[in-house]
Amino acid sequence: MNKPVRRVSQAGFTLIELMVSLAIGLLIVLALVALLVNVNRNNGELNKTNRVIENGRVALQLLQADIAHAGFLGGFVPQFDDLIVATAPVDYPLAVPDPCLAYTTPWTTAHVQNLFGIAVQSYEIPATVPLPTLSVCANKVVSPKANTDVLFVRHADNSRNCLTAAIGCPLPTPGELYLQIARCGNSVPSTAYTLAPYVSASAGADFAMTNRNCATPGDLWRFGSSLYYIRNFAVIAGDGIPTLMRSRFGFSPVGVLDYMAPEALIEGIEGFRVELGVDDVSDSGTSVNLGAAITWGDTSTKLSPTNRGDGVPDGAYVRCTTAVPCTAAQLVNVVALKLYVLVRSELASSGYADAKTYAMGSTSLGPFNDGFKRHLFTQTVRVTNISSRRETP
Repeated sequence: MNKPVRRVSQAGFTLIELMVSLAIGLLIVLALVALLVNVNRNNGELNKTNRVIENGRVALQLLQADIAHAGFLGGFVPQFDDLIVATAPVDYPLAVPDPCLAYTTPWTTAHVQNLFGIAVQSYEIPATVPLPTLSVCANKVVSPKANTDVLFVRHADNSRNCLTAAIGCPLPTPGELYLQIARCGNSVPSTAYTLAPYVSASAGADFAMTNRNCATPGDLWRFGSSLYYIRNFAVIAGDGIPTLMRSRFGFSPVGVLDYMAPEALIEGIEGFRVELGVDDVSDSGTSVNLGAAITWGDTSTKLSPTNRGDGVPDGAYVRCTTAVPCTAAQLVNVVALKLYVLVRSELASSGYADAKTYAMGSTSLGPFNDGFKRHLFTQTVRVTNISSRRETP
């Protein structure tokens, strides 16, 4: 006889238990989602901060590297900075040069002297940009950001070129503007250099100066100038991303020696200030007078000529503004620069408001009261080629 089968009652989650489980699972999912969102947001903010720091660091390095070569002229030293010249200098700058003058015809002797004697030059873009154009370099400084500065750095390239093929010395590039220095003899010649465009090897007679052996054709150094300014957009006009721009002087595609089309260097550079350290007192304690004959302030030890500086900035740094532009006497004695670079993140941060004020030398910017994060970078750069000429033992 078969035993009856016992029915075992089935057990499982009740509806209440299931709802509680779902609620707990949902809370865990929501917590993980919130954690993921916060991590992504923090990573995004960290990336913005890192990009701001990197852009500022690169901007200062780029400017410093160019300023370090300012005033290098292939070995040529203007008389007013040449300690072996014992007579009144005849080549000191008489006026502030037009920094954007194209080389459509040979520059005048006075203009070349102004360029050679003033290695760095700056001016201000005012808080309200003049319309329709700027008073200086109107067709070169395009769409500038208001309340920033423009900087010019002039020097010859630090790589030499040769009129004849030589190992490690390439031929010049046709069309470019080159500088050749007279080195034959022990005294400074009346014509100390040649500045002209290089045409071809067959036109080498344009550069007839020689090296110290008075036989070998002198080296050529490409003369150039870099123009730095802040444009109020990056790629498309109106995109609102301020950008550090650079335009270099050279042989343009249209066949003219002029500043070429500007290139965008670093996005997010919102503020740019340049202050100049002027060396207008010699170490003998006498104020500089470029037009005077050179005399020694201390005839017993002959430490310094009285009409040159000593390579060290005297007094407060100055900024060239629209109201008070820098004079030729100031610019010719610039031996150091203070750079202020204010960098802004390219994207705004939700819930953030920048209420800080940024001190940029004699002026300040802010508060902006917007969602962009900013950081101010500053650095003092010595104009080595100018300041070192004035140092005395």
